[in-house]
Amino acid sequence: MTSTNLSRICITVLLFACLLAPAAAQESAPAPPSVQRIVEQMTIHNQKRADALKEYTGTRYYRLVYKGFPAGRQAEIVVDTRFDAPNKKEFTVVSQSGSAFVIKHVLKRLLESEQEANTDEQRTSTALNARNYDFEWLGQESVQNRPAYILKVIPKVESKFLYRGKVWVDAQDFAVVKIEAEPAKRPSFWISRTQIHHVYTKIGDFWLPVENQSTTDVRLGGVATLTIRYTNYKVN
Repeated sequence: MTSTNLSRICITVLLFACLLAPAAAQESAPAPPSVQRIVEQMTIHNQKRADALKEYTGTRYYRLVYKGFPAGRQAEIVVDTRFDAPNKKEFTVVSQSGSAFVIKHVLKRLLESEQEANTDEQRTSTALNARNYDFEWLGQESVQNRPAYILKVIPKVESKFLYRGKVWVDAQDFAVVKIEAEPAKRPSFWISRTQIHHVYTKIGDFWLPVENQSTTDVRLGGVATLTIRYTNYKVN
């Protein structure tokens, strides 16, 4: 092989390398940020969104179905919701059906508990941040056609107001878009296990809940499923 032929081969190889380099760069995904970085950005962005969210209204559909001892029960309520910053929530029940006991002692009690918990102190003690939780990297996947980071969350204290499980954090907005978890502490002896599934959606610049579902196993053998759907958001 002459030196001229060798030079031509080298030039050809270099040309192919230069042509392929941009394609290879496009195919390789950038390395994800560290868990610490994700949590820091999530905390910062959550606070910015909380400060910017002044008011919203919406409609919620609550449905609870209990199957088991001593008898099955179910109930539904439809609730108009209004939020005014920083911590005022108003609920108006516009319709209800099913078990009067479940409506009074479970569903309406849920509304009262949410109002009672909507204080600065309560939000601080339950916020998803490094103060209340430890985090571990689990991976990445697409949620609602957007890239998201999956983190394992471990509460630092055993509390019925905290949870352990997995959260999906939007890679662009650093907002929680999905939660699969269980309470860090059983709220009652009669409850053996509760599984929680929360899904959020983007409304304008904000990520708000679109569906929550919790399934609770009762020690006497019953199962209670609570579903909350959030609709008709109007954000100001």
